[in-house]
Amino acid sequence: MSHETLILTREDVARLLRIPECIEAVELGFLRHARGDTIPPGVLAAPVEAGGFHVKAAGLRGAGEGRALYAVKVNANFPGNPACYGLPTIQGVIALFDAGDGRLLALLDSTEITCLRTAAATAVAAKYLAPDPAVVTICGCGEQSRSQLRALACVRRLTRAMAFDLDAGRAERFATDMAAELRLGISVVLDLADAARDTDLWVTCTPARRWFLGRTHVRPGAFVAAVGADNHEKQEIEPELLARSAVVADVLEQCAAFGDLHHAIAAGLMGREDVRAELADLVSGRTAGRRSPEEVVVFDSTGTALEDVAVAALAYDRALAAGGGLRVHLGLGQAHV
Repeated sequence: MSHETLILTREDVARLLRIPECIEAVELGFLRHARGDTIPPGVLAAPVEAGGFHVKAAGLRGAGEGRALYAVKVNANFPGNPACYGLPTIQGVIALFDAGDGRLLALLDSTEITCLRTAAATAVAAKYLAPDPAVVTICGCGEQSRSQLRALACVRRLTRAMAFDLDAGRAERFATDMAAELRLGISVVLDLADAARDTDLWVTCTPARRWFLGRTHVRPGAFVAAVGADNHEKQEIEPELLARSAVVADVLEQCAAFGDLHHAIAAGLMGREDVRAELADLVSGRTAGRRSPEEVVVFDSTGTALEDVAVAALAYDRALAAGGGLRVHLGLGQAHV
């Protein structure tokens, strides 16, 4: 039995993981959750003046050669970092444990895993809920948006895409880069009304604190992945749009506490009982997410450590097989490259 802890940088993680494999791992993680083969997820948040910290934890039983694994992610989210300090908005670490004996198996940079697992969850939801083929509009053209579009291209035939961002230059760079990468026609829209008529699939991944996507934008039969609201102050989706749509939550408890669902509940327009399903219900076949072609379906994606542990376990197993990363004995102060 090894007592070493594996250290994986963001570059290590990016080299080890591919989006299709992350989608598969996340879907399997939600299936295990539906079967009761998980250690339930938990969340802790601490706001500070310029941003905040959140801790998310969960475990998977039967993962990685039959082991039970537990992951704890600590992320710092400081939206002003890029402009003020040249630092990423999100920085953090994931600690991966053997849940059988408590050994610290790995410490992984969380940035790449957070980006990949969030996009993978959208892709899993889209696989069950989104029209195919589809025209997609991406709202918010930061780093997360690129992974979102890549992941969607794995599960849906995207005929074209539109990009919207308050920073038009960022939207232009996104469109140019991703059009070349995916060989997909991508145009920039300056007003969401210009995208409303043609969009089948919406993704919102912004730091917005006031909703911007509403009933006037989303046509019958569309799918909306609301990704940005990961604390109670953030909001992207009009509460009335949620109330008139079929809502699927990644984890209901989280979405009711700080997702876009939280705002609809606070407005008195919805209750928890009005949510159609959790993603685990769809993956396991317990619930049919879409009941008619005309139905609008909103996926409220607050981000759960079920996704983190699934993708961190994949990165860890890949690193062991490839001999990558830095191995340390944290208790003994010895390191081996």
